[in-house]
Amino acid sequence: MALVVAVSTNAGAYEFGAAPASQKAGITIGGSAGDPPPGIYMFNQVFTYQANLTGPGNALLNPTGNKTGVQAAVATNGFLFVPGWSFLGATYTAVLVQPYVMDSVGSPVNAQMSGLHNTYVVPAELSWKLGDSGFFVKAGLGMYVPDGTKTGFNGLGNVGNPWWTFQPEFIVSYLKDGWNLTANFYEELNTKNTITGYKSGDVLHAEFTAAKTIGNWTFGPVGYYVGQVSDDTSSAFYGGAINVNRYNVWAAGGLVGYNFGPAALNVWAFDEVSARASGGTPITGLDSATITKGFSVFANLSFRLWGPDAPSSPTLPKFHK
Repeated sequence: MALVVAVSTNAGAYEFGAAPASQKAGITIGGSAGDPPPGIYMFNQVFTYQANLTGPGNALLNPTGNKTGVQAAVATNGFLFVPGWSFLGATYTAVLVQPYVMDSVGSPVNAQMSGLHNTYVVPAELSWKLGDSGFFVKAGLGMYVPDGTKTGFNGLGNVGNPWWTFQPEFIVSYLKDGWNLTANFYEELNTKNTITGYKSGDVLHAEFTAAKTIGNWTFGPVGYYVGQVSDDTSSAFYGGAINVNRYNVWAAGGLVGYNFGPAALNVWAFDEVSARASGGTPITGLDSATITKGFSVFANLSFRLWGPDAPSSPTLPKFHK
């Protein structure tokens, strides 16, 4: 019975009741491995996600064939710090982001929650320009600090997670002749839930941008993959039950942006064309694993807050988390 209750409150993968990943897939689209001139930059990003639960465990929630809807609305404020330092031939940057989340899960779960998600901090990113080839390479390490809004018997009654998530990243870009061809790879490495002892599996993200800038306009196709690449590790808190050990989601979409001069605006959208989950602890012979499948729309506004110089035509970053 405890396992049935846990599954019925699940809105994705990860530990029972937690979201599929700490970071929404597709959120870095439009960014690149390059860096803007020295200064302090700010970005405001919002997105909405409209989806339904899918996977073999969905039959446990909806034996009559109905669908359970999942909705999310997220707003983030972030800062990019470019002090002008060099290390090992690379440009040094740092990032700080605070997300605010509202989400809900429809019948038969009927759950709503809102609050501060865990703060995202990147203490160091290094970007290398590979001569005049147009290619850039960036590497960094970010982390989600467990300071979000947490409630409930397992710490997952709201949008915060009671564990650390470390996020190494590797980005390759071709930035020349108005092109932004970028592949961004990063992985979520989770520690144990400090309340339950459950450890969610690691999640791999791969996000792709192929955008062209003509005048003030930028446009092009985008896509992403996100999947769990290591098994969950359960605990005595759940009697050894596992929520999901693997899931894979693929999405495709498009981006359009406009540079207003003082600020740059990008808007992009995705449709998840494939979503599969497996490896949940069986109930009455059925795999209990579920994952969401739907569409999302993002908007990102970026601008320079301060710089040591006063450029006649500000160079705007297209960076976001």
